[in-house]
Amino acid sequence: MFHLHIMEQRRHQTWRERTKWVVYMMVFVTFWSKASGQFRYSISEEVKEGTAVGNIAKDLGLDKTTLKERGYRIVYGTTEPPFRVNQDDGVLYVNKKIDREEVCDRSKVCVIDLKTVLENPLEVHYVAVEILDVNDHAPSFPENEKLLEISESALPGARFQLQAARDADSGSLSVQQYKLSQNDNFRLEVKDRGEDRKTPILIIQKSLDRESAKTHVLLLTAIDGGKPPRSGNMTITVDVLDVNDNPPVFTQDSYTVHLKENSPLGTTVIRVNATDLDEGSNGEVVYSFGNDVDARTRASFDLNAITGVITVAGSIDFEECSRYEIDIQASDKGAATLATDKSIIIHVVDVNDNAPDIEVTSFSHALPEDSKPGTTVALVSVKDSDSGLNGKVMCYISQDLPFMLTPSLQNNMYSLVTKSLLDREQQSHYHVTIVGKDAGEPPLSSEKNINIVVSDVNDNSPVFSQNPYTFYISENNNPGESILSVTARDDDEGSNALILYHIFRDRGGEHLFTSFLNVNSENGDISALKSFDFETLKTFQFQVVATDSGTPSLSSNVTVNVFILDQNDNAPVILYPVSSNGSAEGVEEIPRNVNAGHLVTKVRAYDADIGYNGWLLFSLQEVTDHSLFALDRYTGQIRTLRSFTETDEAEHKLIILVKDNGNVSLSATATVLVKVVEPKEAFAASDVKSATRDEEGTDVTFYLMITLGSVSVLFIISIIVLIAMQCSKSTEYTSKYLQETNYDGTLCHSIQYRSGDKRYMLVGPRMSIGSTIVPGSHANTLVLPDRRRPSGEVRTIL
Repeated sequence: MFHLHIMEQRRHQTWRERTKWVVYMMVFVTFWSKASGQFRYSISEEVKEGTAVGNIAKDLGLDKTTLKERGYRIVYGTTEPPFRVNQDDGVLYVNKKIDREEVCDRSKVCVIDLKTVLENPLEVHYVAVEILDVNDHAPSFPENEKLLEISESALPGARFQLQAARDADSGSLSVQQYKLSQNDNFRLEVKDRGEDRKTPILIIQKSLDRESAKTHVLLLTAIDGGKPPRSGNMTITVDVLDVNDNPPVFTQDSYTVHLKENSPLGTTVIRVNATDLDEGSNGEVVYSFGNDVDARTRASFDLNAITGVITVAGSIDFEECSRYEIDIQASDKGAATLATDKSIIIHVVDVNDNAPDIEVTSFSHALPEDSKPGTTVALVSVKDSDSGLNGKVMCYISQDLPFMLTPSLQNNMYSLVTKSLLDREQQSHYHVTIVGKDAGEPPLSSEKNINIVVSDVNDNSPVFSQNPYTFYISENNNPGESILSVTARDDDEGSNALILYHIFRDRGGEHLFTSFLNVNSENGDISALKSFDFETLKTFQFQVVATDSGTPSLSSNVTVNVFILDQNDNAPVILYPVSSNGSAEGVEEIPRNVNAGHLVTKVRAYDADIGYNGWLLFSLQEVTDHSLFALDRYTGQIRTLRSFTETDEAEHKLIILVKDNGNVSLSATATVLVKVVEPKEAFAASDVKSATRDEEGTDVTFYLMITLGSVSVLFIISIIVLIAMQCSKSTEYTSKYLQETNYDGTLCHSIQYRSGDKRYMLVGPRMSIGSTIVPGSHANTLVLPDRRRPSGEVRTIL
């Protein structure tokens, strides 16, 4: 009992020492992983879903409160990842039950590489999780019982290869040793093939004597390296046969061949040959696959039992298996069959049959147009299952775009970044084609398309459709109605392109008329709050400001020039004759002995309008004798047509109609009473009337000069404004004087000008170069030469 207790203490001490050693190794591995820039965790297979693996956020030093905002996640291709990360605490959990044998087959080290990503800013971290094997599988033989027939002539040292046991576990947990039950004739030898493959070989150590023992029953046990170990058994029954004592012998010591992948079915791989020194059926050799050849190899190759030719029977893929080691057994047909095993090594030669696989992880759904060059748009990873040059991949962008690929620190990783400034107004969408091309012969390539949307930034000010604006509106407009409209556009989009209008108000008070204007802030329609009068205001200028709704907002302004167009809203005013009570009536006395063509009087009138609206025409509306008097329709002069006779009446009444040339003409009438007197009476009356007319003429001349001066000043101002607009706004204006060769009336001076495709004409009074002021019955009358009459007759105008 004392000895047992000591042994138990030693066993516990040994277990504690091993545990400490494992902990030290795990700490060393973790420290090495952090130092190399990649975190590495380990976890046993078959653990429950939800088991914590490690706190990635803590190990990376990340702020846990920002994980969810930055979209912390695992990028794992198209399949569901075996792990998940909690965005609340950054802990990595098992997402589903993991079977190491299913994930890594028989690999010694089973590592699952994970790529974790954070956004804003973009961060990529690589995490490796090693799946530790658990001894959850026991070794097992393909057959529970094995029958061997061995000739009694078999010499000691004869070798018989047995089927190896398989253990789904790997490493030290796979099959580590074989044991053969105690016997005198056989011993066991184990051939180590590497990669956890150990093949048991039964060797005769003492000659067999069929007469002494016809059958030998052996128990072969396979034991793995688990603690506690697991094992599996196979019963071997050896039947001792007689005679045939020469096994077949292969003509070569080793067979090695190279085979291209994707070789067609039926392609000859190699031919093996073995000879047997025996005769008859004991010397006939047949070929077969060794007992250790797995099902995948048998499905890929055929072996002709008679000729020993190995041909392709299935798919040969370098990416699935690059090397085959096939055991070929040559056996005779003797009663006690003798067999010899030989391994055939087939190296599969890689062919460039896999195009590169491009994976894109896009993080920028909308790229602002003011992004600086070098801004990361997406991450691109590429892989090629081929090897050597066939697996070397070069990535590039096929179009000439403001983007480029920059290699990352990780192999076959690229970043798609901007290489120049973007402008959404020129191009708002980009279709980027990434091409991956390997170095094989011939090379294979694949493409990946990325759609990039450029988001708007408020970098464009509103632009008016015209600059400046010129509008012509008629006077007497209705207050409150829209008189003109301005329009601006903004090349941005959304709220950055939403334009609001307002009128620039001069705080200095220089343009008080802007207070009578109102603009619709949404559509730019401008309305006047009062009616304009051409006779008071002929032109004015103001500025409209267009402001977008971006942050910060941008604005621009435009100058609006408004010209008021005259309407015929003023009736002619009779200046002469005017009676003492203000009515347009007058009395003229002329001698009876005057000749034809004598100037009786002149009707003078004024119209505040200009152009055709102010051009006055005179006509006789009523007269007692049409054969005696004539009225000049342009000057208003009344003259005699003939000499008076004794039978003519002594008093004549003339009603003169004065009207303008507007579309809807306005008019006024004047009444002139012509009294025919004897010459002596005429001279007496002339002296009295002359004094009166001198006094009246002075008043009339004063008003006439004021009127002419006002019109001339307004006309000069209009000319100056038009010239200034032509110089500052680059608008084509043309002006000229209308040369009228037929008559001189109140329509004396005109200016023609163009703005855009429109043509306008302003008309006003003009004083001819040859005009003179002559004394007469109307002391201050402006007399112009009458170019319509060849004679020397003159006529007067206002």
